[in-house]
Amino acid sequence: MNTYIDQMFGLKGKVALITGATHGIGFGIACALAKAGATICFNGRYKENNEQALQAYAEEGIQAHGYVCDVTNESEVADMMKKIEAEVGTIDILVNNAGIIQRKPMLEMDVTDFRKVVDVDLTGPFIMAKAVLPAMIEKNAGKIINICSLMSELGRETVVGYAAAKGGLKMLTRNICAEFGEYNIQCNGIGPGYIATSQTAPLREKQADGSPNPFDAFILAKTPAHRWGKPEDLEGPAVFLASSASDFVNGQILFVDGGILASLGRAPQ
Repeated sequence: MNTYIDQMFGLKGKVALITGATHGIGFGIACALAKAGATICFNGRYKENNEQALQAYAEEGIQAHGYVCDVTNESEVADMMKKIEAEVGTIDILVNNAGIIQRKPMLEMDVTDFRKVVDVDLTGPFIMAKAVLPAMIEKNAGKIINICSLMSELGRETVVGYAAAKGGLKMLTRNICAEFGEYNIQCNGIGPGYIATSQTAPLREKQADGSPNPFDAFILAKTPAHRWGKPEDLEGPAVFLASSASDFVNGQILFVDGGILASLGRAPQ
């Protein structure tokens, strides 16, 4: 074992809660934190999904702790926190990963759908952070990682609710930093680019005639890496932001996007 690397990036003895980590990006981040030594807790809204996730974690050699909880319900979150503290311990690392997206043109989006997206993607992280902060303040240490988005910086058609929520999440990240940094609490964000998951699968599917999806071609042309990201691409950044290596990094959004934000994209051939 490399002692220096272990001291800087090791998470042994830490309890991490990753919301919505039953699959996809959240599952990948949870596995990475576990491999770095953290004890993993996660939540999902449905019991059957949690049970499937527990099996998936077990197959990775990880003994995770799953809880049924809706992050937008403050009383459910409070109950979950009591269970985690009694069964595992207080939370050292919170990853606000749970989120939804609805792709609709703005003029076709009902206000109820807009509010639902904002509730899950922005109000949920507020509720979760509020739940873990008192114990972090008491310990004078803590890490909060918000899963932001390219839409924290850029707008695009059909994602008005998502973009509004993720833009708000960026500012929630900065405000938590400003308000609680004196307690040795670091709150940062990860802004994934376009990641190949089940959620983005429709954007990569070929058209009926077998030709490439125009959006897929657009993303490849826009991304200097010329590929979609993989959930594994987020593992290193998550471990960094969860570890002591980032103790003086606060209020930042680390974009893991293959270079999209740095590029105008490839010129048409």
